[in-house]
Amino acid sequence: MSLHDDAVLVLESYESHEDQAELRQAYLDHLKTYPDGMWKACSAGHITGSALVIDPQHERVLLTLHGKIRKWLQMGGHCEPGDATLADAALREATEESGIAGLSLLGGGPVRLDRHLTPCAWHLDVQYAALAPAGAVESISDESLDLRWFGYDEVADVADESVVHLVKATRARL
Repeated sequence: MSLHDDAVLVLESYESHEDQAELRQAYLDHLKTYPDGMWKACSAGHITGSALVIDPQHERVLLTLHGKIRKWLQMGGHCEPGDATLADAALREATEESGIAGLSLLGGGPVRLDRHLTPCAWHLDVQYAALAPAGAVESISDESLDLRWFGYDEVADVADESVVHLVKATRARL
């Protein structure tokens, strides 16, 4: 199965809330229209995978101050040829950008969808949640200006609404 086929299956099975149904359909339409819609080279936009790294025991999330966008965000980015699934892409990005080994995705598939314009194109982001193992120690990557844990109640003070919604949806999934 191709990564494109996996993304279609993930999106078809995504149980969206009413506010996400239209966005989910837009993602599916994009993949139907653009066979290369998984890849950065697709200038009309592309599917990306991200994961909010969460430490429920300490009621906190790990955010990165993105080097290009200069906002506090969850870990994530472009799919790569070695990614077998969209979930693999999200977990790879979370591991690379957090430096934390042993992350595991929260069950149940994606937590949210978020479409946003970036310097390269529209990102049609499929957002997962990744559980940090006990004693996790983060390590900043070259893509980040900073990497920091924030308590659930601190996120709204540093991040935009998309991240706030992702934290809320993740906490509801827990």
